[in-house]
Amino acid sequence: MTPTGSAAAKQYQSIDTQSNIENATPHRLIQLMMERALAKIGLARGHMERGEVQQKGSNISDAIDIINGLQASLNHKADAKLAENFDALYTYMMRRLLEANLNDEPGILDEVSSLLQELKEAWDAIADQADEPMAGQVAARAETEEQSTLRS
Repeated sequence: MTPTGSAAAKQYQSIDTQSNIENATPHRLIQLMMERALAKIGLARGHMERGEVQQKGSNISDAIDIINGLQASLNHKADAKLAENFDALYTYMMRRLLEANLNDEPGILDEVSSLLQELKEAWDAIADQADEPMAGQVAARAETEEQSTLRS
């Protein structure tokens, strides 16, 4: 039995998403989470406009879960003050998403989407800087493995 076009597309998307996650740097994982949260907020807005309560709530809930994941990934040891600021911003975003859901206010979704988009743009801008140390670590590890292989 072959999958329908829609089922095949979903299966492909699932495989593609899994591949992106498995091969992503920590920086890229945060980018993916932000992209997904923005997409969920956009979907929720469409459902809100059409009066589709269940789908709206589900997408807002997904966006809140993703933002909660972003919040949980904060490194308070690296820069406590910066982490506190992001923590407060993520808490604010999640609270506003709840308000948007309860009061059917698309303007609140736009507000949160705008805040998250601004964060994502800043995060995207430092991608090369964030990936450089990781690339150096991978290169050093590969060199060490190559040297140990040559000695064997």
